[in-house]
Amino acid sequence: MPDLTRRDLLLRATALGCSAAASPLITPMAFASAPTENRLVVIILRGAMDGLDLVQPYGDPGLGAARAGFPIGPEGGASDLDGFFALHPGLSDLWPLWQAGDLGFAHAVSTPYRNQRSHFDGQDLLEAGTQAGTAGSSHEDGWLNRLVQTLPGARRDTALAVGTEEALILRGRAPSVAWSPASRLALSPATADLLSMVYHDDSLFRAAYDDAAFYSALLHGDFSGPDAGEDGMMAMAESLRDGGRTVTPRSLAGFAAERLRADARIASFSIGGWDTHRAQQQRMGGALRRLAEAISELRAGLGRDWDRTMVMAMTEFGRTVRINGSGGTDHGTGSALIMAGGALRGGQVFGDWPGLGEGDLFAGRDLMPTRDVRAYAAWAMAGLFGSERATLEEHVFPGLDLGDDPRIMA
Repeated sequence: MPDLTRRDLLLRATALGCSAAASPLITPMAFASAPTENRLVVIILRGAMDGLDLVQPYGDPGLGAARAGFPIGPEGGASDLDGFFALHPGLSDLWPLWQAGDLGFAHAVSTPYRNQRSHFDGQDLLEAGTQAGTAGSSHEDGWLNRLVQTLPGARRDTALAVGTEEALILRGRAPSVAWSPASRLALSPATADLLSMVYHDDSLFRAAYDDAAFYSALLHGDFSGPDAGEDGMMAMAESLRDGGRTVTPRSLAGFAAERLRADARIASFSIGGWDTHRAQQQRMGGALRRLAEAISELRAGLGRDWDRTMVMAMTEFGRTVRINGSGGTDHGTGSALIMAGGALRGGQVFGDWPGLGEGDLFAGRDLMPTRDVRAYAAWAMAGLFGSERATLEEHVFPGLDLGDDPRIMA
């Protein structure tokens, strides 16, 4: 039986990673300029982030009943927010922002996506900002591009850390230019684990994957072995490795801050690692710490411009209320929106809480959404850029009813 070479393994990893919904192998970054000093940063949390673990409604007895064994609330190490909600310790580094009113959350939110629970479809709808069956809906362009089309003097460009596809969220008629920074091709531990599960029954892959040196190369992007130049993908990996920059949430945020200090006023990038089907306690903590590092880097990099910035971190859907048999949670519906920045009227959890009783759950299993996450984004646009309600409901988010102003702007 032939050996599986390092080249073969990388190609399989790349084929999976560049198509997998939560993959860190391709990290699109999108930017737009506008005639304003206000700034908007949208972070897509790919993989379906568990809002119930992030902002824990420990005051609802249904949470403890459904998640026996999970650390919950202040007794489990979370920071009390308001006597009902508590913040996961993975975001403890952002506690000073909460105290300063520069951090807040909206709970029980979602896109219009329901029941299918596909990462790919859910993320497409999140970035397109539309819903199937709505007049003007399409997956061909994204809601940030449609916003740019409504702002006089605005233009957009797309920067790709790795890959050739632009970010859907800023794809559309507004003209663009492309740029690709030096980066290191690497897998996160979560994606490496995903590969091991996908190819568990492939004896050739499993034998090569068990090689500790190559596993390390996957994690750190160091493909410098003798077959590193055997095809175009290996050559690209070698070129990116020589660039010396590792793509991490912190490095993406640092680059975004540089652009936002210059002529960009809108930025978007993604952070993966939120698909916590198993071992959620370990995986969630690590993902949240990376998110905290990214937000902290944005704040540090923006300096005084932070006071006129709104950061919104959103996910394609939430996770089930109940724990599964592998210490994780499955694909669900309602989740939470993370907001930060000096433009935010923070220090609070926004939204109407639906409850976690048996009769309160969506489809008997998920957190019931009480507001469309797009409405919060739209109200942020209204506050930051003066966008009119009709423009937001008819053009930027076709078919959306903004509802009452949640008063998220400082």
